[in-house]
Amino acid sequence: MDWEMVGYAAAALTMFGFLPQLVKMARTRSVDDVSLLMMIQMGIGVALWLAYGLHLNNSPLIVANVVSLWILALGIVVYFRYTTRRYFK
Repeated sequence: MDWEMVGYAAAALTMFGFLPQLVKMARTRSVDDVSLLMMIQMGIGVALWLAYGLHLNNSPLIVANVVSLWILALGIVVYFRYTTRRYFK
């Protein structure tokens, strides 16, 4: 078995795991059912995995976690965009 391919398959599933939630947040313009704490906690965990991947020089870990952090960062931006908008109407 090619474990590198298993790593890339796991990376693909992980890095795009939050994408459906991000799309739903943008489409509905609602973040009522989204936990900011969860996104921050997940971001810290992903950053630690990225550091570990960099230490090991492991491409699947590095790629997956860079993309995951980027998607989570977009999620946090969208979260604040639709949360603050609610308070200023």
